[in-house]
Amino acid sequence: MNHAIPRVGTPTATFTQLLSSTRRGARLARLLAVTELHTWGVPQDLTERAELVVAELAANAVLHGRVPGRCFRLTLVLDPAADRLRVEVSDARGDLRPLPRPTDTAPDPLPTGGRGLTLVAALADHWDTVPYPPSGKTVRAVLSAPVIEA
Repeated sequence: MNHAIPRVGTPTATFTQLLSSTRRGARLARLLAVTELHTWGVPQDLTERAELVVAELAANAVLHGRVPGRCFRLTLVLDPAADRLRVEVSDARGDLRPLPRPTDTAPDPLPTGGRGLTLVAALADHWDTVPYPPSGKTVRAVLSAPVIEA
């Protein structure tokens, strides 16, 4: 019998952790992400960018997505073949979905907040928001390792 042999690529590394919806939980998300990325041998540039993205998304989950008694979830998915990392932060507030900041408006010279997703957009290749059943949302950001040409 002739059967197609499945193509086996480099395995994908995954990390998922539930964390309390507190400032301490957001800080722990950042520290766990950096530790896991070091364990996976992720390049320093990608690790540093991911650290900032995790910090911003976790802080937003705690600040805007908090529901008393509910945690938020951090998920990291590394695809080493594509040198790509996906960061996901899920929270319980699906009714509050982040939107990209309009670029045609004049910026406030002394804003007290609201720069987190602008920073995520600058550091990530792409970010979006998807529903997280039953009533939450997941904010995802995809980061790629820079291509080094010889």
